Amino acid sequence: MNELYQLNMGLGSLPLLTGAETRSISAENPTGERGNGARAVPDANNAAAMLGQGWKVRPCITLEPGTTTTLADVAGPGIIQHIWITVHPKAYRDTILRFYWDNEITPSIEVPLGDFFCNGHALRYNVNSLPVAVNPSGGFNSYWPMPFKQRARITIENQHKESIRGFYYQITYTLTEIPANAAYFHAQWRRSLTRRDYPEHVLLDGVQGQGHYVGTFLAWTQLSNDWWGEGEIKFYMDGDAEFPTICGTGTEDYFCGAWGFEGETYSAPFQGYPLYRKEPGEVPRHSLYRWHVLDPIRFKQELKVTIQALGWWPNGKFEPLTDDIASVAYWYQSEPHAPFPTFPLVHERWSR
Repeated sequence: MNELYQLNMGLGSLPLLTGAETRSISAENPTGERGNGARAVPDANNAAAMLGQGWKVRPCITLEPGTTTTLADVAGPGIIQHIWITVHPKAYRDTILRFYWDNEITPSIEVPLGDFFCNGHALRYNVNSLPVAVNPSGGFNSYWPMPFKQRARITIENQHKESIRGFYYQITYTLTEIPANAAYFHAQWRRSLTRRDYPEHVLLDGVQGQGHYVGTFLAWTQLSNDWWGEGEIKFYMDGDAEFPTICGTGTEDYFCGAWGFEGETYSAPFQGYPLYRKEPGEVPRHSLYRWHVLDPIRFKQELKVTIQALGWWPNGKFEPLTDDIASVAYWYQSEPHAPFPTFPLVHERWSR
């Protein structure tokens, strides 16, 4: 049962000895193998030229335009426990993170880099939650436990028009046995412009298999004045048709706030509204997250998740909004997973 402790995010298992082995991948040890770190040899132009091998020689990499770089390719069984990344914000929407489990052909995670770590709109701001933390200044951290049985492969594609220099990363994992009933981590990014005639954004659709939904991130661009968050989130599962099994009461309510947030932002362990930005000449932009860590939404066969975009007409009736909403849905499920929608092109991922 030792492998179960590797999946426990609490402190109670820390004193327990197991047969697990920790490894970590970075630019200084690209394979994560035992005794393979700090082997780069500096040339005359390197900052470590006067120190030599074994010092800080290769702490980061460059992502060339139009290329896909493999950050990790690990044989299992094991579990990814922590990911740290930092890079210039120009990479936040123009690079795509993809995770592949157990030799699958299509990714289980496909998300722009910044949005995966709750930095939407290609903006840098702090997030103080339990599974995702963004610390000054732009230190991305993920603590989502990601078990795999045969193989874990992580890539990043640079679709930016220029080279992205100074890409720093550290991926820490444990080699250990994984329980037979451990599900695989998934994340999917979507963006839509809601319509007046049907103001709904789809976060997730077409999920097939058993699993549980664990998180929502929204990067919401407001294209009208006044309040924008009267819409409800809805979870359709296991045969639901017209009506959902789970229905929220309002956008700020789902993110565990109330009464329109009264203009306040916050960042807590399981929910937050870390960004409200309206600079002169800009439209208002919002970022919100909600983690179902203590209250996962469990489904047996299928799942669809939507959220409405509603405000108020002056007559006190709900106003359908045309807003620009990008989202990341996070969930665990058994493999294989259903194919993801075609990923939007670079210009389709931006809003101004």
